[in-house]
Amino acid sequence: MLNRFISHLFDIWEIITAEVRRVFMDKTTLVIFFLATAVYPSLYYYIYHREMLQEMPVAVVDLSHSEASKRFVHKLDATPELAVTHRCPALLEAEQLLDFHQVNAIFLLPANYADCLNHNQTARITCFSDISSFLYYKNALLGGSNVMLDEMHHIELQHQTASSLDIHSAEVQEQPIGIDDIKLYNPSGGYASYFIPALLLLVIHQTLFFGICVLCGDANENRRALKYIPTRLRSRSIYRVTIGRMLCFLLIYIPITLFDLWIVPRIFGLPQLGSATHIVLFLLPFFIATICFSMTVGNLFARERMSILLCCLFFSVILFFMSGLVWPQSNMPRFWLASSYLFPSTPGILGYVRISSMGATLAQVRHEYLALWMQAGIYFITSTLSLQFMSKFKQ
Repeated sequence: MLNRFISHLFDIWEIITAEVRRVFMDKTTLVIFFLATAVYPSLYYYIYHREMLQEMPVAVVDLSHSEASKRFVHKLDATPELAVTHRCPALLEAEQLLDFHQVNAIFLLPANYADCLNHNQTARITCFSDISSFLYYKNALLGGSNVMLDEMHHIELQHQTASSLDIHSAEVQEQPIGIDDIKLYNPSGGYASYFIPALLLLVIHQTLFFGICVLCGDANENRRALKYIPTRLRSRSIYRVTIGRMLCFLLIYIPITLFDLWIVPRIFGLPQLGSATHIVLFLLPFFIATICFSMTVGNLFARERMSILLCCLFFSVILFFMSGLVWPQSNMPRFWLASSYLFPSTPGILGYVRISSMGATLAQVRHEYLALWMQAGIYFITSTLSLQFMSKFKQ
């Protein structure tokens, strides 16, 4: 029994060493596994490390020229989201600035702005926003709304104090209920803290998938698929080939994962609230499921070396949208929600973001954790069966 177990270990070790040599002899795979996984995270972090879009240039058209309108414009310029870079005498001039992308929004204060406030009527301010990026619209809306709320508070206090109330009583009467706006897990509301962790796991998923499929496609294209499988392992023992290849890719991605998910976030100062132990335990089934899924697809469909490239690029955006971070899963059609769980990236991204960015435990992501283990088991079987089918078909 012991001799048999040792023989199995030697068979698996033989597959691991053969697969490692195969990876390091393939330049395309080396670029995918090492260069892409290093460049993409660093590039994304560098681009989005400022977290938020601040001091967005806007133009103001003040037709009122009153103290109230000047106060509004001054507060608008003082907000962290906006910077009043142009004060235009007419709307046409401001529109030209917006057309040439010199500003990203226009605030129009009408000529009757002060008169409406003095006569207790509604004063309307018009905001024109560049919608080429949602962040432009968000900043214009957020900055304008904050100034508007502050001005409403100021005007109401003036009315209350004019009716012989002291400042404290006027403030209580004007705002009897206070609101504390606390953004959980992302206090700054930063773009990188929300976007990058999910993207990192998708990069790892896609580079693993593409690299493994390139190796499978190269073996099928050059009719060398059986060359890497010892003759004695091509029947009932072929599961050892799957285990050996899986362990090979798992070992290769340990330093890659350490760099992408541990070192780079600390270099750029992104929050990491989760326990390292929980992250490692969660990533284990994710890697097994991703590797076995990739081997299944590669064995069955990768007939040429680069045949999976277009599929990989096409599905990258779809997988990110189906992860549940861009659009909530509760609002997805049932077909697409069920389809998303064919890919390890869906439960992987959801669970990793909750552990890393929100400090969740494995018990709190048990749904995603169990889904990954189920995928790992199913795709291990399918990758083994596809390898056995391929070995019999090509003998």
